[in-house]
Amino acid sequence: MFRVARRVAKDRVISTVDPQARHGHKTAAHGYDGYKAHVAIDPDSEVITATAVTAGNTGDAASATDLLAQDLPAVDPPTPDVPTQDVAGDGGGPGDQASTEAGHQDTARGQAPLAVYGDAAYGAGVLLERLEAAGADILTKVQPPVAPGGRFPKDRFTIDLGAGTATCPADVTVPIRAAKAGGGTAAFAGACAGCPLAAQCTTAKTGRTISIGAYEDELTRARAAQQDPAWRAEYRATRPKVERKLGHLMRRRHGGRRARVRGQTKVGADFALLAAAVNLARFGVLGLTRVAGPAWAVAPS
Repeated sequence: MFRVARRVAKDRVISTVDPQARHGHKTAAHGYDGYKAHVAIDPDSEVITATAVTAGNTGDAASATDLLAQDLPAVDPPTPDVPTQDVAGDGGGPGDQASTEAGHQDTARGQAPLAVYGDAAYGAGVLLERLEAAGADILTKVQPPVAPGGRFPKDRFTIDLGAGTATCPADVTVPIRAAKAGGGTAAFAGACAGCPLAAQCTTAKTGRTISIGAYEDELTRARAAQQDPAWRAEYRATRPKVERKLGHLMRRRHGGRRARVRGQTKVGADFALLAAAVNLARFGVLGLTRVAGPAWAVAPS
């Protein structure tokens, strides 16, 4: 017996004339068809430093590496193990590239490290891991864990990936069942039956079970850091600059809200051209002028 599936196929092609376009969602109630545009800006000068265009169903964090590729030095990928007599050089190291919506970098030579700002859409574990490996100051927001009905969220549990254990608010410790992709699950089934905190934790008959991701440590550290009032003040002072720049890109009728061409490559090139035009307008505001030789300088305030 065959039945029509009441769902949308993953990565479904939605257009015969533009097969790279996809369904996207800004919120659960607001959807769109086509592509998603991303920008990186220097928050000091408010100049767009990079752009990227992805399919509408692609997560924001997936474009982060491309946006900050010029800010973080690329490292050669690790080479396979070979006998020492067959090589006459140095080995490679793991690649460390990262990105987000806004960042400023004063790299090596004794200057401050790269600082990266981004909203919660960019607060993915894989990006946080790369930023930590690069020694960047992470000001990328991470969504706090939630639980239905106001019950204990996951951050009320103590997760020790090194020991492979998880401890609940009632101080019950259970082992973490590891998953192949990293992380795992922790089930408190036996301890929940007579627990006095069970009503505040779960309504499941089989007890509380929490899922632990492969980047749980990175997410936990990021959530702890963003509780600092100084972190919040710095984030709130910089994030509006990104939103203002997005407003500049979208404000005109033929701006960045609608694609004028078809295909991801052409849409990406068209969006980069729009960003260049916005940058030219910004240079005029900054009073950028030609000085001796090929150099440019900002007019003194």
